[in-house]
Amino acid sequence: MAKTVAGSIVRFAEFQGKDQVEEMPKGARGIYVLYDHQGDSFDVVYVGLSMTGMRIRLLRHRQSREKSSVWTHFSVFQVHDHISNAQINELEGLFRQIYRRDSRANRLNKQKTHGPLKRVRMNNLAEWPGRR
Repeated sequence: MAKTVAGSIVRFAEFQGKDQVEEMPKGARGIYVLYDHQGDSFDVVYVGLSMTGMRIRLLRHRQSREKSSVWTHFSVFQVHDHISNAQINELEGLFRQIYRRDSRANRLNKQKTHGPLKRVRMNNLAEWPGRR
């Protein structure tokens, strides 16, 4: 596994609107989070992973009868090519563990961002390599 969790992430984008899903490059593997944006809050609705492409998963969630009405925004965390599927599972497990029982986790989180992840943040999905 990468020496650090942040070292597993090649880039990420936060709080993208549902209409930005098509901007995701095909085949970008990693972890994604669905949020419900209400006022100043982005409440976590769902944490998922994709070993083949987050774009297709997000498109499916947007069309899902169960999930489409409960989320408004998403964040994506793309892993490096050398990160194995087992390691992606571990990362997803970490996120799911954190949010598994706390419906107010976002409001209680004092640390707004993880320092090492700042270096790989790219919120403009249109600038991600490999798009389309």
